[in-house]
Amino acid sequence: MSAAQTTAADRQIGLALSGGGARGLAHIGVLRVLQRESIEVTCLAGTSMGGVVAAGHASGLSIEALEQEALSLASARRLLSMADRSLPRRGLFVGQRVSEHLAAYLGERSFEDLRVPLTLVATDLNSGRAVYLRQGSLLTAVRATISVPGVFAPVEVDSQLLVDGGLLDNLPVDAVRRMGARVVVAVDVTSDERFDLQASPTLQRRRVVPNGLAETMEVLGRSVSLMIAEMSRLRLAQFPPDVIIRPALSPQMTAFGGFSHAADIIAVGEQAAEEALPRLQKALGGTLPT
Repeated sequence: MSAAQTTAADRQIGLALSGGGARGLAHIGVLRVLQRESIEVTCLAGTSMGGVVAAGHASGLSIEALEQEALSLASARRLLSMADRSLPRRGLFVGQRVSEHLAAYLGERSFEDLRVPLTLVATDLNSGRAVYLRQGSLLTAVRATISVPGVFAPVEVDSQLLVDGGLLDNLPVDAVRRMGARVVVAVDVTSDERFDLQASPTLQRRRVVPNGLAETMEVLGRSVSLMIAEMSRLRLAQFPPDVIIRPALSPQMTAFGGFSHAADIIAVGEQAAEEALPRLQKALGGTLPT
């Protein structure tokens, strides 16, 4: 199909944003480039940190507001203020302070209030299946998708016990396809060996992680990371996107410890998106939207 023959329907652009902790802040840089190029995202799906960024964008927050929020997380004091230890319960942290922070960030919106259709992915421990959240409380859905097992307590919704969607669908290309996207752009920040969900040195130094538990958390984090990487590989083979963007994040930009590098992570995402523009142009039939 030539550029002249492309229609609005052919340009239904869906964006799938992967989880990856602090590394997921690269999604903000990708969104900045798409906005700069007047590429309108017509639907979104996200997991974990990808879900947090997707929810903010779908809520109508500006790129500048998303960046400001990300940069605020570069402060160790700000991160530690959200650490509400919960041992010996279902996770290291209760997650109530995180929920309060998310409420200030997103407001009390429902999915029906969003300006862009959104799907967030969680995993139901009771059924052992991925759950695709598209209605009801946005805050509850975001809190569910970020609930890394062992770190945050699960979210109970009716008969479901919800944790991080990355366990089964960390890069939800399939969800975006089901939303009607003709062209799917996927951003994967967990595609190399540097993605590791172990507790950050800051949390360990400040004794937020109790003595004797840090090594256990490290083993759990590395185990979950391996599982997410393998599941993502299998699902990408089954549901390939039209364009995949993989920001070249440095070893210092880890899932938990990378928040102190927020500005750099966003910049790496921006660079990766700029480099992907020719591939996106090709996927759109030779022309970018105007």
